Amino acid sequence: MISETDVVVIGSGALGSSVAFHLAKARRLAVALVDMHDLASQTSPRAAGLTSQVRRSELVTRLARLAVKKIESFAKDTGEPFTYHQPGALKIARLPEHETQLEEEVARGRRLGVELEFISPDEAKRKMPFLETRGIRAVTFAPTDLYLEPAQIPVGYSRAAGKLGAAMLPHTRVTGITIEDGAVKGVSTDKGEISCRFVVDAAGAWTRLVASFASSRVPMIPTRHQLLITEPIPGVEPNQPITRIIDANVYVRPDNGGLMLGGYEKTPIQYDMAQLAPGFDIKDLNLDLHVLRRLADSVRDQLPIFARLGKDIALREHRGGLPTMTADGEHTVGPVPEVRGLFIAGGCCVGGLSIAPAVGEVLAEWILSGRAPMDLSALAPGRASADLRSEERLREACRDQYSHHYWERHESAASAASG
Repeated sequence: MISETDVVVIGSGALGSSVAFHLAKARRLAVALVDMHDLASQTSPRAAGLTSQVRRSELVTRLARLAVKKIESFAKDTGEPFTYHQPGALKIARLPEHETQLEEEVARGRRLGVELEFISPDEAKRKMPFLETRGIRAVTFAPTDLYLEPAQIPVGYSRAAGKLGAAMLPHTRVTGITIEDGAVKGVSTDKGEISCRFVVDAAGAWTRLVASFASSRVPMIPTRHQLLITEPIPGVEPNQPITRIIDANVYVRPDNGGLMLGGYEKTPIQYDMAQLAPGFDIKDLNLDLHVLRRLADSVRDQLPIFARLGKDIALREHRGGLPTMTADGEHTVGPVPEVRGLFIAGGCCVGGLSIAPAVGEVLAEWILSGRAPMDLSALAPGRASADLRSEERLREACRDQYSHHYWERHESAASAASG
C-alpha cells in the first residue's frame, strides 16, 4: 500500500485503465490505479467490443475515429498482445425517418474523414450471409469499423501502466475523498490514506457514488445491458461485419464461430449502487434471457437465424453489465467544476469501451497540461440542466436515451437534457 502519489485513478475498467496508462506513459506524474475488485473485472470485459466511428456529434465522432486508430496500434503502443477484426459495420434502416438519419450520418462521416457509404440490401447480404433483405429500406457500410474481445482493453492498459511504474491497488475500496480549500488533497481507502493532487473518478457503475465523496453530483444512471453468444454455427466467419438495426436497437457480430446478439430494451433496469451491498460484483448481476429473445424476435425478418436458438443452435454465453447512461446520451469527461483536481471519466452510454483509448489520452493530456487538448465542453460533468436535479427526471431521460440508443437525438431526451 502506498501513502502518497500524484494521481489516483479510481476504477480499472477500460476508461480508468486507459487514463492510468496514458499518464504513466508520460512519466511526469506518479499514478496509482485503485479498484475495489480485481483489476479489469467488472462491466468492461462483459461489453460487446464494437466500434462505431460516426457518432451523434462531431466531437464524439472525432474521438471514436481516434480510438480506432489507437486500437489498431494497441499492441505496439502498450507491448501487450492484442487481436481485433476489422470487417466493417452495416447499419440498417427499416423506417423512413431512419433513411434520413443514415443520410445525415454519411454526410457527417465525409466531413470528418470517416469512410461511410450506402450499399444495396443485396450487397449487405453478400457481406453478412445471415442477413435477409426483407423490410430493409436502406443500409450503410463503414469499412474501417472493427470488433474485439473487450477484456483486452482494460487488461492490456492496466498491465502496461503497471510496467511503466503505476501502482496497482486491486481489492482496495475508496471510502472518501479529502478536499481542502476546494482542491483534492487525497483519498481514504479501507487500507489507509493516500495523499494526492488529482483524482480521476472512473469507477464505472460506482462513478456517481465515488463523486459523492467529494460532495459532487454526477448525473448518470447505471443501467443493465445484456448480450448472448451462440455456440459455433456453420458459415459464421470473423470477417463478417457488425450488423445494427436502428429502430430495433439490435446488434449482431461474429464471436469465435458463433454469433453475438445484444440490444437495448424499452424499459431497462436501472440501479442505485448506494443501495447495493458493499461487496456487490457485476458477475452477480441478475440477467433475463427473455429480454434478448424479445429483441431477437423484433428482427426475425432480417435475422431469422436466431429463431433457431434453443433448437438446433445452442447458447454458449449470456452476460451483462452496468454501463452508465447520461441524460443526453453522451460521455462525461473532464474536471468537476466545484473541486479542483477531481476529474470524471464515465457516462459510457454503452459505447465507452471502444472510445476509451481516445478518452484516456485526452484526459491524461488535460491533467498534465492543465488545459483540454480540444473543446470537450459538450462532455463536461456539470452540463446537465437544473430540471435534472430531480432523480425521477434524470432516470426518465437516461431510460429514454438507452431505449433509443441507435436513434439520432430523440426529441424527448433532447428536451430533458436542454431544460
